[in-house]
Amino acid sequence: MRLLLLWILNAVALLLVTYLLPSIQVAGFGWALLAALVLGFINTLVRPVLALLTLPITLLTLGIFYLVLNGLLFWLASALLPGFQVQGFFSALIGALLYGAIAWALSALIPDKRD
Repeated sequence: MRLLLLWILNAVALLLVTYLLPSIQVAGFGWALLAALVLGFINTLVRPVLALLTLPITLLTLGIFYLVLNGLLFWLASALLPGFQVQGFFSALIGALLYGAIAWALSALIPDKRD
């Protein structure tokens, strides 16, 4: 149940990002749900591999490249879904940062069973 609620809150976070950044567009709540699902899969499956492969450049840039990686993966999700559009890399970078912050804040509202 908690996973389903987190998925819905991530879709809401994505819709909030579209209101804050006009260069990011989502066709509707259904597309936001699908985009949140794709972003979750990309962050679970692709990000760890890319983070490991780009570890030397991440260390050289003192972690700044990891932000670039987040933006690129956010942009990748928009390339895979026609109902989710990001217009440019810098929009993807800022959108990924906002999406992560808003999703984290919304997920903090859900009590954990361990608490």
